[in-house]
Amino acid sequence: MKTVVITGSARGLGFEMSKVFRRNNVNVVISDLNEEKLKFAKEELEKIESEAVVEYCICNVTKSEEIQNLINFAKEKLGVIDIWINNAGVNQPEKAIWELTEEDINIVIDVDLKGAIIGSKLIMQEMEKEHKGAIYNIEGYGSNDAKMLGLSIYGTSKRAITYFTEALAKESDERNTGVIVGKLSPGIMITDFIRNALRDKEKINLSEKTKKVYNILGDYPDVVAKFLVEGMLKNTKNNAKIEWLTNRKAAWRFMTSSFSKRDFFSDDTKLLDK
Repeated sequence: MKTVVITGSARGLGFEMSKVFRRNNVNVVISDLNEEKLKFAKEELEKIESEAVVEYCICNVTKSEEIQNLINFAKEKLGVIDIWINNAGVNQPEKAIWELTEEDINIVIDVDLKGAIIGSKLIMQEMEKEHKGAIYNIEGYGSNDAKMLGLSIYGTSKRAITYFTEALAKESDERNTGVIVGKLSPGIMITDFIRNALRDKEKINLSEKTKKVYNILGDYPDVVAKFLVEGMLKNTKNNAKIEWLTNRKAAWRFMTSSFSKRDFFSDDTKLLDK
């Protein structure tokens, strides 16, 4: 039975992916900063009928020793780690670059970029010993070089994630590690993530223009998680990109938006935790 470790998975997309993995009889180790939320998530996951095991571990991805502890915990509980997903992330305040504090910038870069880099480094060292495994990093706004006021530092980290993941995949090939490296491109997730910045420390007031775009292109994470997990379980190719919101799909949604009205913001209770 395979084992997956997902960072930042007590809620949102990470939690929804955990559900799908469990339904596919894959052991799951969820991790996050908040133990209370992790316990609740574990209880919810265990309600799903499966032969797989669920474990949780507190982990701050900005600290390399905590990522290593997560790896050691997963190995001790479940043996070999087959899939590792660097999912942990934070949003930035909706401000121009020069209006952000140095602390704001550090939090976004440390979690969204450095956390994925260090996580990939440490798990690659383990997977190379087994000559197998898969590492996936999450793309986001900015990965395709798009730019928007209020998402510049977040976008910078995601643009870097794309380059980093492709570089890691190339190095894995050249060193013949046996480990595949890939990108997950979920598009716009309709969760509390889009309303909260810096680990829920600051609220984001979305403009009507931004809401309009989100209503056209956004999706709830349970829908996207099913697509991403099925793609990961089938994938055997290094440097693969598992992409939900393709350019073609986005173009079609804009073309048909006047006929297909969606309003994710009419009922805020439907904005799932992330």
